Amino acid sequence: MADNQGEDGPSPLGSTLTDLTALRAEHERLCAEGLKLDLTRGKPAPDQLDLSTALLDLPGAAEFRAADGTDTRNYGGLQGLSELREIWSEVLGIPAGQLLTGGNSSLALMHDTVVAALLGGTTDGPAWFGRQIKFLCPVPGYDRHFAICEQFGIEMIPVPMDDNGPDLAEVKRLVAEDAQIKGMWCVPKYSNPSGVSYSAEVVAELAAMPAAAADFRLFWDNAYAVHHLTDTEVQLADVLRLAAEAGHPDRPFVFASTSKITLAGSGVSFFGGSDANVKWLLAHLSKRTIGPDKVNELRHARFLPDAKSVSEHMRRHREIIRPKFDLVLSILEDELGGTDGVSWTKPEGGYFISLDVPDGCAKRVVELAGEAGVKLTPAGATFPKGEDPHDRNIRLAPTFPKIEEVEAATRGLAVCVRLAVAEK
Repeated sequence: MADNQGEDGPSPLGSTLTDLTALRAEHERLCAEGLKLDLTRGKPAPDQLDLSTALLDLPGAAEFRAADGTDTRNYGGLQGLSELREIWSEVLGIPAGQLLTGGNSSLALMHDTVVAALLGGTTDGPAWFGRQIKFLCPVPGYDRHFAICEQFGIEMIPVPMDDNGPDLAEVKRLVAEDAQIKGMWCVPKYSNPSGVSYSAEVVAELAAMPAAAADFRLFWDNAYAVHHLTDTEVQLADVLRLAAEAGHPDRPFVFASTSKITLAGSGVSFFGGSDANVKWLLAHLSKRTIGPDKVNELRHARFLPDAKSVSEHMRRHREIIRPKFDLVLSILEDELGGTDGVSWTKPEGGYFISLDVPDGCAKRVVELAGEAGVKLTPAGATFPKGEDPHDRNIRLAPTFPKIEEVEAATRGLAVCVRLAVAEK
């Protein structure tokens, strides 16, 4: 860690570079290096994608029939191949009959469920369209969730996160009082961007809490279900079981995908829910498709034939990306440790690190980094409409760049944080 003691006592910058002129000179030197580095999106690196190259040769020209004899080349099978759903039933902890499959993007399924509820209502409520609809949005959160709400004019209510998940007291108060609140975005395991996993108590309360809207839904985006960064694998409480036991079986819409497991551009997505919710979504999907890409589903079933093979495959992913996370955390500690108002998460899984800087500094940090050739996610992106009321949160995504690029980008970021704080 950098020495926090200057000649006149503790330095608020957590660095020996306490002089603003010296910091600006350091930033100018950084700009002169002509860097072109990117920490913006949580994408798998090419060597992660290489782990699944064998998929490109599957299922094979003569191996197009599924285990039950289905000719995967043809139409049909709207719910998805049963053998693939059996495999991922064990991985996701959802009965195979309560799973359906989609294309490579679980985001598309989330979009479809929102549209279906807007236009046709849910299993227990009328169409949302034509009324003021609100969603709870834990923050910092996932910008693409917020973009769906913004597209359809759904009002977003930010709810703060803590180490156990969203602020339960606030969530319960809001949902109980306001029948216009129809949904809540959740990334319950290794949340984007904080890495927080919801505690068993939080999951149970979300599943059971009273809601003014009978058709209130948890949009349960379990994007990082198997994306562990350590050997200690977080276990998430079963929201479908808990909701059913509490008398709200249709409350959770569960989403997942293989997009950060196999090939991001050619994965398989999953929707899980009550029997009634699965039938409800299938009825809507039947109007826009005659069936999913069963050839791709078959190749996935052959490539990862059971939960054990999924776990081993993800261990290889971890070997690639864990050193990048460790490097970022080490540099942040060395360069910014002890700096007033600067903190960051230390995730046990997922794809992101959440960095907080002093209030009013995040946009300036991103601007300074951009000038130096270090591209960061826009400040505020982790809040509805891109508006962080404190201007302090920055999402870091270290998975895609090469490790030497991760090091250069993080050291450059540290310079920009110190300069922005000094200017402030």
